Amino acid sequence: MKKKGLIDYRIFLPALIIIIAISVPLALYESRSLELLNGIFTTIVEVFSWGYLWYGIILVGAALYFSYSKYGDIVLGDPAEKPRLTLFEYASILIAMGLGSTIMRTGMLQWTSVANNPPAGMEAGSPESILMGNAYSMFLWGFQVFAIFVMIAPAMAYTLHVKKKPMMRMSEAARPVFGDKLADGWAGRLLDVLFLLSIMTGAAVTLGLGAPIITYNISALMNIDVTFGLTLVVTIVWVALFSVSAYLGVEKGIKRLSTFNIYLAGAFTVFILLAGPGVFILNYFSDSVASLFTNYLSFSLNTDSVYQGAASHVQSNTVFWFAYSATWAMLHSVFAARISRGRTIREMIMTYLLAPTLLSWIATGVLGGLGVHRYLTGELPILDMVKEDRMAVIPEILSTLPLGGLAIVIFIIVALIFLTTTLDSTTYTIAAYTSTLDMSKNEPPKILRILVAGIITVISLVLMRIGGLAPLEVVSGLMGLPIIFITFLMIYSAKKMMDQDRAWLNNVRDKETPLKRSKQKTKSE
Repeated sequence: MKKKGLIDYRIFLPALIIIIAISVPLALYESRSLELLNGIFTTIVEVFSWGYLWYGIILVGAALYFSYSKYGDIVLGDPAEKPRLTLFEYASILIAMGLGSTIMRTGMLQWTSVANNPPAGMEAGSPESILMGNAYSMFLWGFQVFAIFVMIAPAMAYTLHVKKKPMMRMSEAARPVFGDKLADGWAGRLLDVLFLLSIMTGAAVTLGLGAPIITYNISALMNIDVTFGLTLVVTIVWVALFSVSAYLGVEKGIKRLSTFNIYLAGAFTVFILLAGPGVFILNYFSDSVASLFTNYLSFSLNTDSVYQGAASHVQSNTVFWFAYSATWAMLHSVFAARISRGRTIREMIMTYLLAPTLLSWIATGVLGGLGVHRYLTGELPILDMVKEDRMAVIPEILSTLPLGGLAIVIFIIVALIFLTTTLDSTTYTIAAYTSTLDMSKNEPPKILRILVAGIITVISLVLMRIGGLAPLEVVSGLMGLPIIFITFLMIYSAKKMMDQDRAWLNNVRDKETPLKRSKQKTKSE
């Protein structure tokens, strides 16, 4: 019998070739490419703004339906099997995967974008715009974005853990809808290549955009310039960390890093509250939550249709945020599916909806509150500073704390680990997706995880060096549109599989209580 290769080149090579074919002209003609792609993306956003907004709302509805209908109790695996991770470990991994280091940037500075460009009828820099800015930052990390991230997961998890299909592929999850001919043919291959294309592109962009979060803070701490050499050193350290973590796997690598970072982030939060303006931050957090709930529907569905002129930051950025989040939907769902064996549909969906949301709101309240306090007291003209060099503002804010140098160091460590857990989850998922091994029984090969990490790093570093990263980011955002349709395809496929198996009857935990079983035993005796 012929032994299978380590990797399925039928889907891996086409995706890699397409990425290279896209990246080279983008790098050679960066300004013209960016102009063209931004024009296309702007047109799509203008025409389909309402669609992106309703997409988020509908997925929240679908998440609640799957969680609290008869499907919610369905176990992803053997009903007698216990989950491989504790709830805290499970939530920590989903938080690290869902938020990454981006929350470190948006939590501290997102409010400034709204304060400088508020919705129509609100004055820039006013107290109302500043308060709305933090509320909007919380909204960005709310229920819609995590519903986008998780709603492909039921189909993938059911296919892998209940159906015990060997390949952890979109094409396999779509089989109930496509049928064997299409799933094994061009349609299935297209789905699998699109998955790899979107994830590898997004990972390269994440690595490229994530590095400045660290390099700018190191620059301020050590009083050195931000250069490509510094970026290269940071990237090498970062790649080494997430390669080792991905090599060790979920149990020894990703789980330990994620849980450690939650503890470290919690300690950092307490430090800011005690060393910084704790009372103001707590008050501002309360006001931000109140503003969030007051404006939630407006944030969710507003398109500024009756206002003339350019859209405000809130309107335009919300559409972009949902479009960009859609590009990550397949990765987040596949990884969530992979680690959810033994969990119910409800546990998987609601943990992803609630745990990252709660932590992101705390991070936004604390980091954003610190920045707002420094602006209101006149210590830092933050609204002017962000117009010149946005990333350089973060260490300036942190340095206002007692032991400012220590605060910057902790910020760097937390951001680095968040970046690491995001990318090691990515490399782990890509390796599992492209592996020829039976993923219902095996972990993805370790050497394949390292290979994937190397490829992503090389692409990102080359683009950072010669240009082309910004256009690739727009390409990544554009890919969200077809993924929207894939999301609904996967939701329908999940429902169809569970209906065919009557899984709400045949794949649920024993609901009898110990008292009831004791009474039945006594009666039989």
